[in-house]
Amino acid sequence: MKAKSKYMLISSALAVVFIITALGSLKVKAADDLETAVQCSFSIPTEFVPGNQKGLFVNVNSPMESSTIQYSVYDNGLDKVLTNRERKELEDSGTAAVIDESVNLTKDIYQSRLSDAYNKVYGENVNFNVSSFTKIRVDGYPGFKIESTYQKSDEEQIHQTVYMIISKYRLFTIAYQRAEDDDCQDAFEASSETIHVR
Repeated sequence: MKAKSKYMLISSALAVVFIITALGSLKVKAADDLETAVQCSFSIPTEFVPGNQKGLFVNVNSPMESSTIQYSVYDNGLDKVLTNRERKELEDSGTAAVIDESVNLTKDIYQSRLSDAYNKVYGENVNFNVSSFTKIRVDGYPGFKIESTYQKSDEEQIHQTVYMIISKYRLFTIAYQRAEDDDCQDAFEASSETIHVR
């Protein structure tokens, strides 16, 4: 059970990193047609408590229940006033970023990039598969609801539901993840219904 919990925590933390990396390679600028948002909020189910990483929530019954919730905000920094030197450093670093093109993300791009990333980390083909890729709007902001599964050798299948909400300067990501036998899908669905952006 400890191995299951360890892999779930690693997978949950990696999920958001992979998503941001996948989007980060898209061409990004601050689009005039995206609204500005400062925060995203949602209710954490009572059976989840803060984990050992920022934005990570783990099931109170871990390691028996290895489900996790990971919240992340990617800020492209383009709404901040920078000095000329800071602006030049940001441009030279190549990290000045990219949110608006993420509205053009496709199932194929997401599947390919995350599959490659998971396979590389685990050193094997984990059969990452996107079963549902739906465009959504949350409080007027565009985004995606993405459902996927993957499975490491000799481990249970992992189910992942990711909500990505896109604003002019910030990309909000909430990743709900559970093993096949974790009994928390109803709690995840109730939590997702409380997602708001402003």
